[in-house]
Amino acid sequence: MLMINIGGALLIAAIIYWFWLYKPEQTQSDDNKETIVVDNGVYKPGHIKVAANKEVVLTFDRKDSAPCAETVVFPQLDISKTLAMGDGNTVKLPALEAGEYDFHCQMQMYKGKLVAE
Repeated sequence: MLMINIGGALLIAAIIYWFWLYKPEQTQSDDNKETIVVDNGVYKPGHIKVAANKEVVLTFDRKDSAPCAETVVFPQLDISKTLAMGDGNTVKLPALEAGEYDFHCQMQMYKGKLVAE
């Protein structure tokens, strides 16, 4: 019984970390081009700062074969792209006004954010 309680407590701690405490890898893109690795349920980097009012080119390197990893959606821009396994999945975004733009998989399990400044 004690082992079940300890296991349950560890599971609760892992869930709290994953959904509320986890901070994605952050980067600043100097040329508005960035490669994002899709693996193990996350985008790396998951928080990208780009220059506003310039085209943004993102290349997704999909390493995760999970069905959820096969699509990336930019809801504010009404853009989605199916990602093949491997790199070379390029998404060109129009010049972005200053602001924050989310991107995620179709089930919103993989999450990322573009910050145009």
